[in-house]
Amino acid sequence: MTESAQDSQATRWSLLARLRNWEDQQSWREFFDIYWRLIYSVAIKAGLSDAEAQDVVQDTVLSVAKKIHEFKCDPAAGSFKAWLLKLTRWRILNQLKKRMPEKVGQASSLSGAGQTPALRPRDDSTRTATIERVADPGSLDLDAVWETEWERNLAEAAKERVKQKVSAHQFQMFELYVVQGWPVREVARLLNVSVGQVYLAKHRVSALLKKEAKRLKSAL
Repeated sequence: MTESAQDSQATRWSLLARLRNWEDQQSWREFFDIYWRLIYSVAIKAGLSDAEAQDVVQDTVLSVAKKIHEFKCDPAAGSFKAWLLKLTRWRILNQLKKRMPEKVGQASSLSGAGQTPALRPRDDSTRTATIERVADPGSLDLDAVWETEWERNLAEAAKERVKQKVSAHQFQMFELYVVQGWPVREVARLLNVSVGQVYLAKHRVSALLKKEAKRLKSAL
């Protein structure tokens, strides 16, 4: 492995390594800021309410904290993206189960009779097989939704970080010209700047967005 490849791999797992320290509040804040929107938006698309989706976010982050020591920072062992999806999927299903009290009661009765309840697997190893047999709400392809939202979430997280690195005026020029598609001269006239300043803002913010997105993708 080349030196540059080694550096890239070290960077890729740096945040995960730091998350193993529960007292590292800065790293946990960084993790939350990057991924809470992803977990929330997928939960909403799975049919949950705002309150339920917020619970999924909190429960998933807690699950990550409890199980991060079990995750192997080795690409051969599986991606972090897939691992986080599995935890999120289970938290979504837990919320859906709360809407079915009668079935939970039935499961409790079965448990008392010495049988394993279908709705409450005993551990994660048995849950993995069970989850594949449980249909997502509305036949939602949760894997496809997760993939789409993963990319969108990283782009949004990069955007929020870049906002903090440039002036509000520069970001507004970029937003109007690049994101909303205003003609450059209209942007310049509205904000009382030169056309050259608008082009400069586009170049600077675009470069920072690309760099930040790359950094975020390599952080985990």
